[in-house]
Amino acid sequence: MRPPAVAGQFYAGSESSLREQIEWCYLHRIGPGEIPRVKPGPRRILGLVSPHAGYSYSGPVAAHGFSSLAADGKPDSFVLIGPNHYGIGSGVSIVTSGKWSTPLGEVEINGSLAKAIMNASEILDEDEVAHSHEHSIEVQLPFLQYLFGGNFKIVPICMMMQDEETSRDVGLAIAEGISGRDVVVIASTDFTHCGPAYGQIPPSGKRVDEFAEEQDRRAIGEIVRLNPEGLFRVVKEHHITMCGYGCVAAMLFAVMERAERGELLRYATSYDIAPGSNAVGYGSIVIR
Repeated sequence: MRPPAVAGQFYAGSESSLREQIEWCYLHRIGPGEIPRVKPGPRRILGLVSPHAGYSYSGPVAAHGFSSLAADGKPDSFVLIGPNHYGIGSGVSIVTSGKWSTPLGEVEINGSLAKAIMNASEILDEDEVAHSHEHSIEVQLPFLQYLFGGNFKIVPICMMMQDEETSRDVGLAIAEGISGRDVVVIASTDFTHCGPAYGQIPPSGKRVDEFAEEQDRRAIGEIVRLNPEGLFRVVKEHHITMCGYGCVAAMLFAVMERAERGELLRYATSYDIAPGSNAVGYGSIVIR
């Protein structure tokens, strides 16, 4: 059992307060405006880009993606790809057994799917250490549990290495593993980190949120065009400080054979919640 690492920090630490916080995200002025209910749905969503900051900052943006999942119907499993912020454990790690817990309950690892993905990859290691403190995947779980209870399984993949070759290997391994299964692939990322706290100062005359959005529109354009190679190009050319670009690229590689279109559901920055000298960009993007 992996216990929650950031309950009470990135999101509320008790079941009742966490449910209230998630509902606040949905009803926030930046959120979808209503609390979703799961419907049978057409099950056309293949992939999702979702932020991973504290719920008080990125939760309303994240809520748009999970609202779309609710309208699309429940898949059997989710593959969750997040960056490794702490530099511990394997460079690219997967967990193939056990359960993860949050204040909303326990979620089981889909062992057969995880092993199929690992066996299809040349680079994935089975390693729980990399996941032990990482928040980028964990913060997605309460949103899923709020919608689907415990009636789904997960495969967590943590990426310290986010180069194109690694992302392609992970994505194609996921594509092989999920073939014939009802799975949504969620890539966890925040976008531009701008301001003195992050060591990136915008050009003169631009607020941090304006610069962040200008940068992020370039990356988002490549994502909605289903172009992982283009995402790597603009991130490099424009020095976009997006912490999970390789995770997003892996998701795109995983679903691109069946994907028809991408759609930006909502973009905002932390400046929209708390104006100041710093800003982090958040985007919720769905791939159908």
